[in-house]
Amino acid sequence: MYQANAYLINYEKTMLRNNTSMTKLLASVLYLFSCCLVLTACGNSDQSSAVAPIAKPQAETVAQGKGPLPGSAGNPLRNAYFGETHMHTAYSLDAYIGGTRLTPSDAYRFARGETVTVDGKAHTRKRPLDFVAVTDHAEYIGEMYSTMVEGAPGHDQDLLEQLRNLQTLEEKQQWFLKYVVENNRGTKPQHPSFFAGEGTVKSAWQIMINTAEQYNEPGKFTAFVAFEWSGAPNGGNLHRNVIYRDGHVSDAPVSYIDINREDGLWDWMAEQEAKGIKALAIPHNSNASKQMMFPDVDAAGDPIDLEYAQTRQHFEPLVEMMQIKGNSEVHSKFWAADEFADFENADSIQKYSDRTFRKRDFVREGLKLGVALEQSLGANPFKYGIIGGTDNHNGVPSDVAEDSFVGGHGPEDGTVERRREGGVGGWIDGKDLSIGSLAGVWATENTRAAIWDAMKRRETFATSGPRIKVRFFGGVDLPANPANPVTLVQQGYELGVPMGGDLGPAAASPTFTVHAMKAPDGANLDRIQIIKGWVDGGGNLHEKIMEVAWSGERRLGADGKLPAVGNTVDLKTARYINDIGAATLTGSWTDEQFDPEQHAFYYTRVLEIPTPRWSTYDAVRHNLPLLQDVPATIQERAWSSPIWYKP
Repeated sequence: MYQANAYLINYEKTMLRNNTSMTKLLASVLYLFSCCLVLTACGNSDQSSAVAPIAKPQAETVAQGKGPLPGSAGNPLRNAYFGETHMHTAYSLDAYIGGTRLTPSDAYRFARGETVTVDGKAHTRKRPLDFVAVTDHAEYIGEMYSTMVEGAPGHDQDLLEQLRNLQTLEEKQQWFLKYVVENNRGTKPQHPSFFAGEGTVKSAWQIMINTAEQYNEPGKFTAFVAFEWSGAPNGGNLHRNVIYRDGHVSDAPVSYIDINREDGLWDWMAEQEAKGIKALAIPHNSNASKQMMFPDVDAAGDPIDLEYAQTRQHFEPLVEMMQIKGNSEVHSKFWAADEFADFENADSIQKYSDRTFRKRDFVREGLKLGVALEQSLGANPFKYGIIGGTDNHNGVPSDVAEDSFVGGHGPEDGTVERRREGGVGGWIDGKDLSIGSLAGVWATENTRAAIWDAMKRRETFATSGPRIKVRFFGGVDLPANPANPVTLVQQGYELGVPMGGDLGPAAASPTFTVHAMKAPDGANLDRIQIIKGWVDGGGNLHEKIMEVAWSGERRLGADGKLPAVGNTVDLKTARYINDIGAATLTGSWTDEQFDPEQHAFYYTRVLEIPTPRWSTYDAVRHNLPLLQDVPATIQERAWSSPIWYKP
């Protein structure tokens, strides 16, 4: 997203470039081997001149379960792949103006494990990623081509010479405010005076395409062609990341300057689809959307109708659950009964651009509103699977380690002082930043087609950083208490549907099975929950949280609550011990209160034991006192995509 007055200064030199019995041991080995077969990812550890008539999308039921995908290659039980769906390089003006000089090529190199320079220091990730979508803003991409490429049209303009030589934070703020923010936040944004024509947009786009093709290595690493459409009417966040299935892509990306509302973006995507171009859009940062991300009216102010619901569902199968500017699942202000709702709430967002939080700004409420609209209209406009992303503006994808967080916006949050006392101008206080989230998909193989198809059918999940793996299946015929994780997965696909799937009309209660495995280098797991949301016959919205599996000998109280798992964090050293919790958790739950006449959804939330927050690592590392107004410890988590029930 655009960072109003967030100017990144990271002048990189790279430019455009225990003893046990033998019986127990054997049992453990066999169990771990079976888990690896089912849960471990392959790959890296950790155009047409005439436009055909456009057919309006119909309400979709994604084919899921009942055996492997037809005609699929690779692992029919699917592998977990981790990656990034939302990040920016020097080709995004808001990143460049603060000093980011890492290019898409550098982003892919970092994703694959190579070292790059961030804020003047060498930076390397702990484990390579499996896939990346570089999503530079479509807005001003041509202007950035003119700025960075010597000899490009407009390169020698005075204003671009100014841009290349801005030094102080104040200079950068004034320049960005004058030429970008004031223009981009209006209802009819336009290119600035230094725009040198559509040719520069296509030239920059070709660099994006060529770089993705260069680094895409089927079976080992997937590089998607992608961009961000950064609509922000009146400062409300409506941004979408658009990701293409393959190398057959649009002639150029479309920007907020070209199309200033989301329904126009879908119309444009329909035109591309008519040409055989496959793309999907992922909305993000709903917490800052001023109630516009999950609305009850369309862009013109008219009530949402069936066509709107079908179109949105068709082009937007996923929503970003969390990013560097906070968690959009729920907020403690509106979900007081949810004891884990106070997680990276990013309250200081409300200090800027009148982005006051409302309940419908959050994903769980959006999911409930969606099933209510499906009940009244016949289609669900907010039928969203869950995905992760960071919105990192340093050019480094999925930089999501709490113990090595260096910020994501150059000088705005690039020092411990700025993270503790400053902030990302126009957006959020530094101490409220999260590290972002990680995207997870269950796909048959590490290729563009397989991963994109998993996104399209919503067989996805997100984590708040760690590589937690979570499986989730549902079905009327699904047996409870599967014998082991392998059986759970096999039965899930054969007799039920996986996360992202649809349960058809049923007379009996559905059963849901879940399995989670901790990150290889991460903390143990506390519990697995299932969250159900539904709408009754009167149109009233409801939700309930069920504790399904947990570590240790704890028991549910009379109120249905589970005692806390404990806390091993030493706040003086920012270290924790994995002697509580569990490495894996498995469970099942049958909805005994199931009403076959009610529209509903179910998703899982997996919680780790408490670990230090990035701000605690910062304080210990620099011998500073802990911040008093942010948590010293957090419980990292994962969220699955929902499973929906439709009568």
